[in-house]
Amino acid sequence: MISIEEARHYHGDNDAVHDFDHVLRVLALAERIGRVEGADMEVVRAAALLHDVARAQADAKGLDHAAVGAERAREILAEQPAEKIEAVAHAIAAHRFRADSAPETLEAQVLFDADKLDAIGAVGIARAFAYGGAHGQRLWVPIGSVDAARWQEEGDDPDTHTPVHEFVVKLSQLKSRLFTPTGRAIAEERHAYMVDFFERLDAEAQGEQ
Repeated sequence: MISIEEARHYHGDNDAVHDFDHVLRVLALAERIGRVEGADMEVVRAAALLHDVARAQADAKGLDHAAVGAERAREILAEQPAEKIEAVAHAIAAHRFRADSAPETLEAQVLFDADKLDAIGAVGIARAFAYGGAHGQRLWVPIGSVDAARWQEEGDDPDTHTPVHEFVVKLSQLKSRLFTPTGRAIAEERHAYMVDFFERLDAEAQGEQ
């Protein structure tokens, strides 16, 4: 439906957390999961390649990048079969962590899982600190000082957010949100690595190790 180079052409200058390297990592994970789960790989590949196609423009306007991206994908793939276009559009619309619509098809679930897996493990840690550095966040706060329940109820506070907050409030919850057996299996090891890292960071920052 669309090649990597064709998809690259449609992506703008997203930050290091959501750049085209992120798209390629999600594509690799989606292909791995999709093949095992028996998904329509043509839909999976197109959805993975276009899932963040509208992020820069949508974020600049305060819009839901998943919803805008679904519409953009419909435009880009306009000459493809209608049922394929809608399958891709649904997967993109439903891939966001806080999306209004849940991923209802296998292909949408594959994309959701692949996108979330890129947010955990070693890559997820790197992304959290890359984002934090770009936004002037503190490197560390004690894990025990983060009130996850309050943050979930009241929302993000960009003035006090750190990579540790990102881990406690969001990243540590992701493995329980995945849909496919393959995605959940991959998440187990990535989650364990991430937990070990933040526990080690906590100990080192307090001079305990």
